[in-house]
Amino acid sequence: MILRTPRLTLRPWQPEDFEPYALMNADPAVRRFFPAVLTREESDAEIVTFQSRFAREGFGMLAAILSRPGPDQAPAFAGIIGLQTMPYAVPGLPQPAVEIGWRLPQKFWRQGLATEGATAVIEYAFNHLHFPSVVAVTTVSNTPSRRVMERLGMTYLPALDFDHPRIAPGHPFRRHVLYQLLAPKTSADRCFSHPALILTENGKPATASHPAGVGFHPHHATMSKAS
Repeated sequence: MILRTPRLTLRPWQPEDFEPYALMNADPAVRRFFPAVLTREESDAEIVTFQSRFAREGFGMLAAILSRPGPDQAPAFAGIIGLQTMPYAVPGLPQPAVEIGWRLPQKFWRQGLATEGATAVIEYAFNHLHFPSVVAVTTVSNTPSRRVMERLGMTYLPALDFDHPRIAPGHPFRRHVLYQLLAPKTSADRCFSHPALILTENGKPATASHPAGVGFHPHHATMSKAS
């Protein structure tokens, strides 16, 4: 699937995305709320994992392309925004859970692009995949991502704070916070101010009947921010 917003195209990964994704993941500023930067091999392996999950589930983490960078500029790689089934369990959170995540290169910060892309992903999750709620997680000190969650209308649930199982005990980023957004109850409530154009990979408009994915049951699912 391909999502298009006023400024972004969110699409499946292409060979030309590997290098800019690796450059982004090697930037200490981009990775400042992660335990470490990624090597080229680790970054490439993430994309391969995203691709395999997309093929299996019918949704996934997508490459974000700035489709309107300027009158004399070509479309540019603008990071990653999308969904994936969480590879670990959060205590108190119904399973299976699906996470929504975003990560952008420095030059695209503070332009509202994470919010714009995440809004399109949430719209797709509620209107097409019919997930009942969205949750987002990040480390306690990640104020920029927490502000995005708040702009998306999410509510902080301190009772569901948790220690990330893939971060070592004692690490300053191990403690994570959790925010939640419930799906609107009526079709009128599901109207978005800037709805995404949703296309199939052959460029044709998708419909709300698009399947949620092979072997995945969205009525049991939630979504959270990748971290």
